[in-house]
Amino acid sequence: MARNRFNSGTTPEEELPKTKITKESLKQAEGLLSYVKPYRGKFLLGLFFLLISSFTGLAIPALLGAMFDAAQGKYKFDFISPSINALGATAFVVLFIQSFVSFFRIKLFVEVAEKTIADLRRETYFKLITLPMDFFNNRRVGELNSRLTADLSQIQDTLTTTLAEMVRQAIFFIGSIIILLFVSQRLTLFNVAILPLLVVSAVFFGKLIRKISRQAQDKLAESNIVVHETLLGIANVKAFTNESYEVNRYNRSLQEVVTIALRGATLRGAFASFIVFCLFGAIVGVIWYGSTLVQQDILSVGQLSTYILYSMFVGAAMGTFPDLLANVQKALGATERIVEILEETNEPISISVEDNATKRVLEGNLKFEDVWFAYPSRKEVQILKGLSFEAKAGEKVAIVGPSGAGKSTIASLILRFYEPDAGQLLFDNLPSQSFPLTDIRNQVAIVPQDVLLFGGTIRENIAYGKLGASESEIIAAAEKANAHSFIKNLPEGYDTLVGERGIKLSGGQRQRIAIARALLKDPAILILDEATSSLDSESERLVQEALEVLMKDRTSIIIAHRLSTIREADKIVVLEKGQVLESGTHDELIQNEEGLYRYLSQLQFEA
Repeated sequence: MARNRFNSGTTPEEELPKTKITKESLKQAEGLLSYVKPYRGKFLLGLFFLLISSFTGLAIPALLGAMFDAAQGKYKFDFISPSINALGATAFVVLFIQSFVSFFRIKLFVEVAEKTIADLRRETYFKLITLPMDFFNNRRVGELNSRLTADLSQIQDTLTTTLAEMVRQAIFFIGSIIILLFVSQRLTLFNVAILPLLVVSAVFFGKLIRKISRQAQDKLAESNIVVHETLLGIANVKAFTNESYEVNRYNRSLQEVVTIALRGATLRGAFASFIVFCLFGAIVGVIWYGSTLVQQDILSVGQLSTYILYSMFVGAAMGTFPDLLANVQKALGATERIVEILEETNEPISISVEDNATKRVLEGNLKFEDVWFAYPSRKEVQILKGLSFEAKAGEKVAIVGPSGAGKSTIASLILRFYEPDAGQLLFDNLPSQSFPLTDIRNQVAIVPQDVLLFGGTIRENIAYGKLGASESEIIAAAEKANAHSFIKNLPEGYDTLVGERGIKLSGGQRQRIAIARALLKDPAILILDEATSSLDSESERLVQEALEVLMKDRTSIIIAHRLSTIREADKIVVLEKGQVLESGTHDELIQNEEGLYRYLSQLQFEA
């Protein structure tokens, strides 16, 4: 698999993995090329224009050389007039044809690439958001985002530019060598004698330079991590007056970067000097030897000029190929990472509104029967151990217990983010697997402790519970959630932007918007995951009042640390280490002098 290095601090483009060109990597690339099939007509037409553009480009040096010979009256064609004017006019016609087809070639390749990548982005994004929760628990958001941006952009660049340029340069390289042999075999053999020295030197120096560049990137990444950590924890830095320490830490990291960069600069300078000497030395040598051949009347001035121009074509093609090959390797690495996502097994969720419509209505009965569960990424840690409890339709069932008892895991299982390892979860006395996943999630709502709001308006965030809700429905939900009063006092009311993750609103305001969202959804089963644990007294009162409205006439699973908020629950289930320790009403459990619920209640009362 391709290495993931998106936490290094360098740009995604710099850190794109390279993959060796193998049968397997080419097969994966062939799979992605299936997205080009709907546009293959335009792609083939663009390829046709590319061939015309390349071959007309090859004709230019020959015409220029012919003009030099025609000026001396030495060079003659049997099939066209040898005059300079005719040759010049022909050159301009060829240039016009090349320019004309180049326009359509570029336009067609860009169009095909843009549409192909748009389809691929759409498919990859759909695959991402329909993957199970365990997939996201093992990946970083930044890494996944890079796959949609940097990786697909690399593939796009390859489709748009790299493939076309490789074909173009290959035609120039092969065509130029053939013409060079035709013009002068002696000069060509002279050039070939110098070529191996340049190639071997370029490979040797290239490996050393890449190694030092990688070291410099890694050290720069370390320095960027220092900046990232410092800015994230700037409050602690200032509170402990450690600004000087952080500056020195960053400076030490930068010094290492500078040391490596200078070593690389020395190597690159030596390599550049060597290449300049060899390159220009080869040109001087060709002109020197070619002039001797002209003097001996073996070669004409026009032929020498033609030879030099085609030699430049060969040199340019050789100089371009390493970068083009590197881009192809990056594209194959990016393809590998995209295919990794596309081959994942997704949840049975559709993006079609019709397919996601609720087909089976839940009454609200919920039952856990001897449920065992461990998270796929931590199979050795058993979270739930034979858990059994029942919540009848319309009941308020509270789940309490110390941290790590498995309370939030219950919420994840109800939403079917995960499936039990053993035992079963029943909805309306039927196994959860007998209901379409969409039906369950459409009729279960959750109000978490840390509410995530999207960075749009308040109206959009409330309407997320029921897409397409009317203005009156949104306002009614906000009123029931005790949110309408603070919303209408905002300068832009329901059109107020909440900022990233809802940062512009207080915790209590975010909670009430989440409650309004859940009210609009009108779920059969409601999950409250410590919904008031982080609020001040006044915000808690307003939120608690809204929750009472939300819980009315629906099954409510209340996960709580504050036991004072669940005294009115119909049933309280006390968990410890993934097992039900005791259950009953508040009055029943408080009577058990040795019970965990009474112990926790006394601790909170004393606090």
